[in-house]
Amino acid sequence: MQEPFDITIGTTDYAVFPEGNDTYVIFKDGKEYVQIQKDTEEQWLKLDDETALPLFEPDEEINAIGKAILAYVPDEEEDEMEESDEDEDLLD
Repeated sequence: MQEPFDITIGTTDYAVFPEGNDTYVIFKDGKEYVQIQKDTEEQWLKLDDETALPLFEPDEEINAIGKAILAYVPDEEEDEMEESDEDEDLLD
């Protein structure tokens, strides 16, 4: 599963925590902000806080976050560090 990562849209920083099945928990300003789910490449859905059911209302911020998630490419340094940590665990 993909590791958490950060994205920036304009001047706003978000922390993205993948949950699986194209669902993500988004943190903004250090607090849990929203849970989103991919609908299509261009459309992302906000999930209801209480029921976790998709809300089919257009939301430009949610779509912008989704597009940034799709565009995110992990840093090679992070990948190399994770691989070396895994290699060390195997040696222990």
